[in-house]
Amino acid sequence: MSISLTPDQERFIQTKLQAGKYRSAEEALEIALRLLDEYDRADAEWVEDVREKIDAAILASDQTPPIDRIVSGRRNFPSLFEESN
Repeated sequence: MSISLTPDQERFIQTKLQAGKYRSAEEALEIALRLLDEYDRADAEWVEDVREKIDAAILASDQTPPIDRIVSGRRNFPSLFEESN
């Protein structure tokens, strides 16, 4: 496979090589691709975590009475909602 870099990308890599940060452009690209893979995996884990939280919230809301029922209960049965001191 052959890839083309933009002039900015080439300058970026050259700057890193000149600073002694990497031994070759290949090494810099290998690390960049490894980081991209880690980012993609973390992103997928985050999406899965959010989906689980949404599913849990939906389940909780299915098991919770609507607010208008609570308000109606407070009005019709105030003694049930009184705080004991």
